Order: sequence, then structure tokens, then C-alpha cells
Amino acid sequence: MQETHSIQGESGSVKTVAAIDIGSNAVRMVVAEVLPDGRISTLERLHRAVRLGQDSFRRGRLGNRSMRAAIAVLRDYRQVLELYHVEQVRAVATSAVREAVNCDTFLDRIFMATKFNVEVIGTSEESRLTVSAVRQAVAGASDLHRDRTLIADVGGGSTLLIVLEEGEIAASYSLRLGSIRLQELFLTGEDLAGRSGDVLGPHITKIVTAAEGSVSLDNIRSFVAVGGDVRFAAQKIGTTTESQDLYNVAASDFNRLVTECEHLSVEQTARKHGLPIADAETLMPALLIYRALLRRTKVDEMIVSRVSMRDGLLLDLARNVSDEEDREIIEGVLHSARTLAEKYRVDPAHARDVAALSIRLFDEFQSDHGLAARERLLLHVAAILHEVGGYVAAGSHHKHSYYLIRYSELFGLTPREVHLVAHIARYHRRSVPKPSHLDYMSLPREQRVVVSKLAAILRACDAVARGQIRNPQSLRFERQDDEFIIFVPGVNNLVLERKAIAAKGDMFEDIYGMRIRLEEA
Repeated sequence: MQETHSIQGESGSVKTVAAIDIGSNAVRMVVAEVLPDGRISTLERLHRAVRLGQDSFRRGRLGNRSMRAAIAVLRDYRQVLELYHVEQVRAVATSAVREAVNCDTFLDRIFMATKFNVEVIGTSEESRLTVSAVRQAVAGASDLHRDRTLIADVGGGSTLLIVLEEGEIAASYSLRLGSIRLQELFLTGEDLAGRSGDVLGPHITKIVTAAEGSVSLDNIRSFVAVGGDVRFAAQKIGTTTESQDLYNVAASDFNRLVTECEHLSVEQTARKHGLPIADAETLMPALLIYRALLRRTKVDEMIVSRVSMRDGLLLDLARNVSDEEDREIIEGVLHSARTLAEKYRVDPAHARDVAALSIRLFDEFQSDHGLAARERLLLHVAAILHEVGGYVAAGSHHKHSYYLIRYSELFGLTPREVHLVAHIARYHRRSVPKPSHLDYMSLPREQRVVVSKLAAILRACDAVARGQIRNPQSLRFERQDDEFIIFVPGVNNLVLERKAIAAKGDMFEDIYGMRIRLEEA
């Protein structure tokens, strides 16, 4: 059966894409077509159980047997992709691979055997992809765009918690709490029969309570649950909705189902509900996590979504094909950056002005730098955060900014993108990039070029957006030979601003071949 979702897109030919998710308890793939009108038509979903998490969460490294099993599955998936003539593939790995000390060895073996370039994604990227998929599924549910909503995705290794306020992402957090992880930390199989609530419940409650220092679960009005184990519950006790991707599950019915399952062994659960043993093993720990979250939020029912992170990957691939951006996700990225800036007491007015002027110059020099919308977003984030290092010390605060950003988690950005933002912010003052800067030189050449182009803009804008210049939108630009003139209205004396641009405009002139000159309008 085909599933169809729509995004805004340009007319053109049909493109075939695929998303691969290497998780803690399975390797999954979905193959789909992106239609000319932007709709996504699912062709096939594949699921093969591989317990990478059993090794990773118990011993901190992936075992040879599980690695060989995963690679064998990926070889089979490669043949499926060739059968469908897939044009774009994105393969990602999550917590089990991310936490393994031999992660890089595993990724190298995958590439040698299958030519898949697997990307290990962080929890912020998992959150972004999950939110993107859920937004698509609940597009018609207006209450979710008004209420304070919790999205919970319980996986094998971690539980993602994402809070939306009036449809905007207010917070996201990842708990080291998952069905496979709980099994490896505590008991497995028959040992949990009839006692799983007593054994696992206190630990789950402790982790959820501790998480509330980072993500508040107060005043949650809508609860959206994502994940294969909760979909089982929805199929058993849920009621259908107008959307084919959503079920409603009453909290009272869910509690009764969990209580019933608590008294069954894995084998009894598998026989009673017709589940494979691998699925029956993860069911009870996952349901206990959902129950703990339901009790904490005190909602009367939860909405169970059929979508997963893989659907978010498909949406990303479809937007790449149609050259579209998810505006809501971009706003989530910027909100995350502003929250981090507030934490480190950045002057919000200066950050706002530098960001606004940076975006204007990025657009003005589009034909010169040739960068895309994603790089525009990275510049915007760097402009918001460029002075966070002042929280540590005023002197060398650009270097402190680099380290604070480098080791922060920003919603919607990959670790590689966060690293680029840190470099862009680092060069907003003092020295320009040079061979002795080892962190910069360790970047691939194409990334160094991106950093230089964007840092040159940020550096110049930080110099301009000071003193009397407080409205970047009022500035007027003009090019004259090798000069880029910025006309500033309502100002009679630009001595300080001209000194600042003379001190910091060197990198802009080197990169773009134009000297910035300020003039009173």
C-alpha cells in the first residue's frame, strides 16, 4: 500500500529517494518517489532486526557478530536500491553506533562493503527530523498548533522529548533511556516477567524527573507518541482519526494494557499478540517509559503517530529535490540559538542587529559567494552567538565563543554544522584564519572556504552594527568599482564606525575584493 504526503515543490520529473536508519535494535529503510508536485509516495519499507545496542550499551563497543549482521542487511538494501534506481540516499546511525568506541571502524567497514556513507547524527538532528515528520502528520490538527505539546519518541537507546509551544519548538532533550538500554542495564527475558514495573519503574521515574531541569513537562496539553512499540498499543486499543497517520489512545486504556503486559513473559507476549520475539523483548520497557511520561504530564489521552524519524529523512530528501526549506524547522534552529545566547548573557540588541545586517550582506553578495540557503542559516546562527564567549572573559572572547559553541547542542544542526558555526563566530574579531590555527586547518578544504566567506561577512557586520547604527534595514548599499559603499541615514559623524571597519574589514576585502566604505546618507 502506498502512502502519500505532500510538500511544496516545483514541477519536474519523478525522483526516487531512500532513507536508511541504523538503530539500536534494527536496520530500517524506506524507499519513496518524490512526485513532480512535491508529494512523497512510499514504495517500500524494510525492517531487519540487528541488536547493535546489546553490545554498545553493555560493553561500550560494537561486537563483530552484530557488525557483520548489519553489513549483510545493508548489502541487501543496496541491491533493493539498484532495483528501484534510487537517485538519492541518506543513511544515518543513532545512539548505539554513536556511543560505541569503535564507531569509526564500523562506518569504514560499511563503506568498504556497501559504499554507503553513513552519517552518525546527534540528538538535536534526531529531534529535528522527528519534529519535521510529526508536523507533517498533524498538519490538520489545529489544537496541536495552539497547545503546549510534548512529542515523545522512545527508541532502543534513547528517548527524545520535544516540547512545542503554539507550534514552535520550545525545548528538546534526549534521555539515556531506551528499551534495549534498559534490558542491558537491568534484567532480560524471563527475569522481567511480572516484575518489570517494579524493577524498571523507579529508574525510569528518576531519569524523567532529572530531565525536567532541562525540559519542563508542566502544563502539557497534548501528548504525541512516536515509535514502533507505542504503535502496537495504538493498534490494540486506539481509535482512528481523520488522518491515516494518527490514533487516539485514552490514558486509562493505555494503563490497563501496560498492567496486563507486565504479567507476561516475553514468550507469552509474543504468542498472545502475534509479535516476533525481538519486538516482544522491547515492548514492555518502552511502554513503561511512555506510561511514566503520561503520568507526569497528566494528559487524558495521547496521540500516536505512525511516522518516524525516517519520514523526516524522506522530507529532507524531497526538499533537496524541490529546493524547498522547512520554515518552521528554521525558526526552531534560530530559537535554539537565541536561547543559548540568552544563557550566556549576550546583548540581544547587538546580536539582532549583526544578524539582520549579516543576512542582508549575504543576499547582496549571493552571486559572489555562491552559497545556498543552509549556509545562510549557519551565518544567521553565528551572528546570534558570536559574542557568547564574553560570558567567560572579555579578553579573547572570540576564542571562548568558539569553544562554547563547538561543544553546545543546537536544535536542527548537525555536529558538523555546529562546528562550522563555531569557526565562523571565532573569526568575528582579531586574527583571520591562518595555517597555525590547527582547528581551522583540520577542516576539509570546502568547509574552510565556507567558513572564510561567512566569517568575512560577520566580521564586517560586527564592525558596522555598533555605536549609532541601530537599524540595519535602513541602510542602503551601492557598488562603485572596488568599493562597497554603505549609506547610513540620520547620522552626522561616523568616525568610530569607520575606525572599526578599517580594523576589521580586511577579511571582507580579501575574500570579496571590495573595500567597505561608510557614508552619511
